[in-house]
Amino acid sequence: MRPEGYLGWEFPTNRLLQRLPLAKYSAFNIIMWGIVLSLFAVTENFGGAVVIRLFLGIFEAAVTPGFALFVSQWYTKKEQGLRTGIWFSFNGWAQIFGGLVAYGFAHGASTYGFSIAPWKAIFVFTGVLTSTVGIIFLFIMPDNQLNARFLTKEERLLAIQRIKVNEQGIGNKHFKWYQVKEALLDPAIWGFVFYALVADIPNGGISNFFSQLIVSFGYTPQQSLLYGTPGGAVEVVSLLLCGYLGDRLGSRILVCMSGLVVAMIGVIMIVAIPLDKPAGRLAGYYLTQASPTPFVALLSLISTNVAGWTKKTTVAAMYLVAYCVGNIIGPQTFRPSDAPEYRPAEITILVCWAACLVDLVFIWWYYRRQNLKKSLLRADPSYTRIENQEFLDMTDKENPEFNYSL
Repeated sequence: MRPEGYLGWEFPTNRLLQRLPLAKYSAFNIIMWGIVLSLFAVTENFGGAVVIRLFLGIFEAAVTPGFALFVSQWYTKKEQGLRTGIWFSFNGWAQIFGGLVAYGFAHGASTYGFSIAPWKAIFVFTGVLTSTVGIIFLFIMPDNQLNARFLTKEERLLAIQRIKVNEQGIGNKHFKWYQVKEALLDPAIWGFVFYALVADIPNGGISNFFSQLIVSFGYTPQQSLLYGTPGGAVEVVSLLLCGYLGDRLGSRILVCMSGLVVAMIGVIMIVAIPLDKPAGRLAGYYLTQASPTPFVALLSLISTNVAGWTKKTTVAAMYLVAYCVGNIIGPQTFRPSDAPEYRPAEITILVCWAACLVDLVFIWWYYRRQNLKKSLLRADPSYTRIENQEFLDMTDKENPEFNYSL
């Protein structure tokens, strides 16, 4: 993740996601991200690398909130947890694929010799691949149900009708300040922001220093590329399993906490197992890769539980800005003087994740309490339902019919 451009551009890009055609703007950012990534191969100094990182962050900033909007457009509340887990799990697939590609280039260069540096070849390869995917995305993905070329007119209407239960409509391009204010005064939203900030302090450290961690277990830098790939498999399995069970049991928040508990056990293993037993410490590292499950569950709840399109894009921006800040803080906990065990960083990770468990319980309790209040309001004999309110751009708090998913 490139925090510099990401942090500064997150709010503007969320406004553009609301204002511009969703699929076309998302595809533009994917294509440009791939092009800029390829340009890393021609950088010759630190200044050039900083500029490339800046633009990588700018173009990346639209992807996660954009995909969250797609999920809220096309799927019912009961389907959104697993669907969010599916597309987010490709971070894990990327860790597997990227590790194998990087190892292949590094091994090939040391064995046969390349005319181009292996790290440059990796940037060109992954950049071209990303832009190709973006071009395919541009031609295949519709902005919403109304311009889905793969559906007939009748199927488009059915696709809209099936998401009536979401009480959110399919989009609204008008910016509404009162929805921004509501987002800023919503306790649950600040619970989301707290989680993104605190949980991603460990994420920033582990994701940036995982190679050094594996090397500290006694493996070579080249081996670290290969031995890091099973961590991606743990992430994929944990996200898909928690996404499925969370939707099936109707309790995304409580189910996703299991992934965080598994990750904490992994850190405890790294702390407790001596340096001369690298296999056990490596197994502990693999378990830490289950940690994204609550982050993804809360991301899916932005799709499910935040209504009003200005409020939804505002909350997505707040959530991802906090995520970005956490990723900036995280690497600072891994100090060279603490190598090879990095004990203070490991303790920081445990404390952060423990605080996140408490935060998740608060969010679950708050939404459960709000659902009870709304059920009492609807039970009042004087209550009348507004016709077709499920397609009005009402916020979750405005709409008495809106029930929060847990």
